[in-house]
Amino acid sequence: MTLLFIRSLFVIMSGVVGYYIGTFTQDSLLGTQIGLLSGFLIIFVEKRLQRVSVKGLSSMVFGLLLGIFMAKLISDIIALLSLDMALHAVLRVILTLVFSYFGAVMALRSKDEFSVIIPYVRFKRQDLHGEDLLLDTSVIIDGRIMDIYKTHFLSGRLVVPRCVLQELQKIADSGDSLRRGRGRRALELLRQMQNDTKVHIYIHEDDLSEISQVDEKLVRLAKMMDARICTTDLNLGHLATLQGVEVLNVHELANAVRLTVLTDERLEVLLVREGKEPNQAVAFLEDGTMIVVSDAKGLLGKKVPVIVTSILPTQGGKIIFAKLI
Repeated sequence: MTLLFIRSLFVIMSGVVGYYIGTFTQDSLLGTQIGLLSGFLIIFVEKRLQRVSVKGLSSMVFGLLLGIFMAKLISDIIALLSLDMALHAVLRVILTLVFSYFGAVMALRSKDEFSVIIPYVRFKRQDLHGEDLLLDTSVIIDGRIMDIYKTHFLSGRLVVPRCVLQELQKIADSGDSLRRGRGRRALELLRQMQNDTKVHIYIHEDDLSEISQVDEKLVRLAKMMDARICTTDLNLGHLATLQGVEVLNVHELANAVRLTVLTDERLEVLLVREGKEPNQAVAFLEDGTMIVVSDAKGLLGKKVPVIVTSILPTQGGKIIFAKLI
C-alpha cells in the first residue's frame, strides 16, 4: 500500500513538473501529458528492475567507477601525443564508454566475489552468524535439514540457488509418481522454511547459465560466496572437497550421533521382521540401527536378550550382528 502511494505521488508530481515546464513553451497541457507519461515510464522501468539486488547494483557502480578511472588514466597518456584536439575528445569519449561497459559487466558477473576490502579487513553483514550454507537438491528432498537447523547445530544462512529450485520443479513435474511426490514435498518444505521466522533462508538468483551441470554450479557458487555445501550426495561431496569447498553431509551427521555398541555387549531387542538369510530375525535400536539376530526367526514379536558378535560399517550407517543368549 505504501509503495502504491509513493508511485501515485511520483506520477502526480511528474505531471505538475511537466505543467510548469510547459508554461515556458506556452503549452502547459502538452507539458503535463509528457510529465505524466514520463512518470509512468519510469515506474515501468522500476518494476522491471525488481530482481536487481542492492549487492549487484553496488558492484556495478564500483565497476563503472573503476572503468572511468582507467579511461581517464589512458586518456591522459594519449593527451601527451601531438594529436588534434577534436580527436582527443573523441578518443576520450570512446575510452570512457568502453571501459565503463567492461567494468560494469565484469563487476556484475562477479558480484558474489565483490567485497569492500581494506588490508586485513573485510566488511560483511553482522546480522548473520556463521557462514552461508548452500543446499543442494538431495538434502532438501531428504527433509531433515529444517529440524537440524532449528536445533542450532548448524549456523549461518541457508541459501537455495536458482538452479536447485529449477531441478526440484522438474522432479515435481516428473511422470514418475514417486519422484513427483518427493519433489512436491521438497517444495513444500522450502515454503515452510520461508514462513518460519527461526530459519534464515535465501533464494540465490544467479543461475550461472554458462555451466550446464547443477553440481558444478553449486561448487562454483560455494567458491564465489566462500560458503559451505550441505548435501546427502557423496559424489557432490567428493567433487566439492577436491576443489577446496567445505561439505556438510547430513548422513555423516546422522551416523555420528548413533548409539555406540561394542562387540560382546549384551542388549535386549524387539524382533520385528525376518532377515534375508534363513532363520534370521531383525531388530532396530532407538536410533534406527539395524540388528540382525541369527537363529531367532521363531521369536518374532518378542523381546529377547542378545549378545553382539560383529559390527559391519556401511555407507548408510552400521549393521550389527548378534546371537541369542
